[in-house]
Amino acid sequence: MIEKREFYINGQWVAPAKARDCEVINPSSEEVCAVISLGDQADTDAAVAAAKAAFPAWAATAPAERKKVVEGILEQYKKRAEEMAQAISLEMGAPISMSRDDQAPCVSWHIEGFLQAFDDVEWIRPLGPHAPSTRIAMEPIGVVGLITPWNWPMNQVTLKAIPALLAGCTCVLKPSEEAPLSSLLFAEFCHDAGVPPGVFNLVNGDGAGVGSQLSSHPDVEMISFTGSTRAGKAISKAAAETLKRVTLELGGKGANLIFADADDKAVERGVKHMMYNSGQSCNAPSRMLVERPAYDRAVEVAARVASETAVAPASQEGAHIGPVVNRRQWDQIQGYIQKGIDEGARLVAGGPGLPEGMNKGFYVRPTVFADVRPGMTIEREEIFGPVLSIIPFETEEEALHIANDTPYGLTNYVQTQDGQRRNRLARGLKSGMVETNGKSRGQAAPFGGVKASGRAREGGIWGIEEFLEVKAISGWDDAAE
Repeated sequence: MIEKREFYINGQWVAPAKARDCEVINPSSEEVCAVISLGDQADTDAAVAAAKAAFPAWAATAPAERKKVVEGILEQYKKRAEEMAQAISLEMGAPISMSRDDQAPCVSWHIEGFLQAFDDVEWIRPLGPHAPSTRIAMEPIGVVGLITPWNWPMNQVTLKAIPALLAGCTCVLKPSEEAPLSSLLFAEFCHDAGVPPGVFNLVNGDGAGVGSQLSSHPDVEMISFTGSTRAGKAISKAAAETLKRVTLELGGKGANLIFADADDKAVERGVKHMMYNSGQSCNAPSRMLVERPAYDRAVEVAARVASETAVAPASQEGAHIGPVVNRRQWDQIQGYIQKGIDEGARLVAGGPGLPEGMNKGFYVRPTVFADVRPGMTIEREEIFGPVLSIIPFETEEEALHIANDTPYGLTNYVQTQDGQRRNRLARGLKSGMVETNGKSRGQAAPFGGVKASGRAREGGIWGIEEFLEVKAISGWDDAAE
């Protein structure tokens, strides 16, 4: 069993101020795979103090030097990519093949995108020809608290820590206590890459403890949080007392609009996307809206694809899905599945209980409901499991109305061969992102939503600018440069 009780503070691995063990459960087996410590106020204060002391020197470091340090983190990842994949697979249940192909490579994918965007940051620029002596300066905001989730652990750590470091901020990371092993490994990358002491710190803890302490800490200038909408509201309230900046990347209930002229693989693609990572993605296309002429066929295809989706332990190689992260999550998903049945949706694949042949592990049967009506619980609430709702529509206007009639607004999807319709819907859908015809967003495109999905923009130059303050300077002397 892995024992990782220390925190990374001020460039060193240090024991917690007070012993408070926390077991990390392997969701494939329900067995303890690691023990970490949960921090308390003294640990949080020590990490914030280290970050505060390190900030002036790091903020004054030349951008080229900060870039070099981040390039070093990338090199450390490349040396230890397999360790990262294994850690993620063990702690949160991503199948090892998927962890190698998608979960762990989030580190390199996002770092490379940030490094490319970093060259385009204008740290001091003219306001415009109408004000020749006015300059706009971009400056790091200060000490930032980073609170990250378990479902895509390195995706979110990299989207926060790397732009914070590039911007010249110092940071304290609190990863999810459900999936801390990958973040502890990331801290090793930072140390071995030569990140100066105090610039990057890590304290394990839960939301009520270290998470709340960071959110309300007077020396933390900004909180960047990814997680549930409920927790995002609590963090915003806690942060309001100190008037710190808060950026939130929260839940979603994505609509996938499939028109009768969509390509033959549109439905299959949508189901596989929904089931990927066992449905534990905030941008999952969990509501499939299908134009009436294509509806019956879509239901048939969706049921077949879900039924053919294999479920197996995370340690097993292959293109299956693994367990969900813990018992609480499993119970919640089971409740939603039962609610869908009770409210009259038509179950066409999967259903309650463990998959056939399994009696241990937090596995969920890939589930599809047809004839879902707007307003049903499974249509309104984020389930965060492999559960798809299919809804028929008659007109483009009706589809747009159903898609937008949700508290969330993260990612929506459009499948049609009509380019004008794609463009029209992409503009009309109320979400931070729209993907059409199976084409993913480009590297360094901003990730984030609107409404109850939060309003962060992570990735690329937008992600770096989240950690920068804008300063207006008048009377700038060009001759003094």
